[in-house]
Amino acid sequence: MRIFGVPAAIVHKQYTQFCNRVAARFLRPLMIAGALFAPMLAANAAHAEFRACNGTQNLVGVAVGYRAEEGWITEGWWQVPAGTCATLIEGELQSRYYYLYAEDAARGGRWSGDINMCVAENEFKIVGVKDCFARGYQQMGFKEYDTGRQGSWMVQLSDTSGTQESQN
Repeated sequence: MRIFGVPAAIVHKQYTQFCNRVAARFLRPLMIAGALFAPMLAANAAHAEFRACNGTQNLVGVAVGYRAEEGWITEGWWQVPAGTCATLIEGELQSRYYYLYAEDAARGGRWSGDINMCVAENEFKIVGVKDCFARGYQQMGFKEYDTGRQGSWMVQLSDTSGTQESQN
């Protein structure tokens, strides 16, 4: 077979050589750049989360509340040792408001607010915030955190009267 009077095998060979040159000149640098920047992008994505950090000298138990497709959800308990942090919600935050309740395991101190949500004695994930007692749960006052729709948020629990909050 001939294409414009040139044997097809020659046209194919020249076309293949042309494609290889284009790939070498344009695609390889893009692939190298992608390989260099991908870890940075992945690192930023991995840091998207809602975290609680324990700035006290004692173990702290933490519960979180948030709005999801199935309704209001409360989850707990994360055991956060002194001087450490725990990721309560992994990935990019989907809501503007999140709610937190925490207890100092040794001294009984609490970080609470005026938004009532359900909790349980042991590890839990509860859908709904109404009729906590009737459903066999306890009701605690959670503190509201306005994340301003940031992708990440951290709450610093401390022995002082106010907790600190920040975006990551």
